[in-house]
Amino acid sequence: MRFDIVTLFPELIDVYTGSGIIGRAVENGMFELGSVNLRDYSEDKQKKVDDYPYGGGPGMLLKPEPMFKALDAIKKHNSYIIYLSPKGNLFNQEKAKELTEKEHIILIAGHYEGIDQRIIDRYVNEEISVGDFVLTSGELPALMIVDAVGRLIPGVLGSEESTVEESYSNSLLEYPQYTRPESYSELQVPEILLSGNHKKIKEWRRFKAIELTLKRRPDLIKDENIIEEYNKLSKLYK
Repeated sequence: MRFDIVTLFPELIDVYTGSGIIGRAVENGMFELGSVNLRDYSEDKQKKVDDYPYGGGPGMLLKPEPMFKALDAIKKHNSYIIYLSPKGNLFNQEKAKELTEKEHIILIAGHYEGIDQRIIDRYVNEEISVGDFVLTSGELPALMIVDAVGRLIPGVLGSEESTVEESYSNSLLEYPQYTRPESYSELQVPEILLSGNHKKIKEWRRFKAIELTLKRRPDLIKDENIIEEYNKLSKLYK
């Protein structure tokens, strides 16, 4: 699998991918990641890639010519091109899993007021938003997608179990977790986690995951059976 990020600031991509889990995954060849400097495809002497919008309005738009040339240079027959935009489909864990099926993902990091619509019409397969807010540029959202999708690639996290019980993997937020020591600053690890009873521990974790989701993100729960399950578990672990 390969990611390419079209950007005005490739150094931002290099900083993030130079260390950590994603950096090691790239170094070990688990997937490929490249950054494409949009200015390299500008024929302007000043390497200008933006201009004022027709019809007026504040801000600048990325021009079509450099972007067309950049995308033509890197896209393949199997490329899936994503434009990071506040107007896009909301990114979530399900979308991250879906994107692992793609062989080549190109991420367009927008700037200023966005990009010329003709770029979207000609090349973009999907517009994606990482949340209901606006950022100064698309590098952070692009890297978020690389991270979220990349960590799902087998071998990147080391243990496949790491992605099974985490938040959003089963439409629930993750249960609370604890490590040593058992007591710190008068705060205790729940007794059940010290019991060695794996069946009870699994039930408790399931209960806490549902409880937390109901409290913070009830919109994630679509199955009424989960509410019924919660009511049963609450009699045991409330």
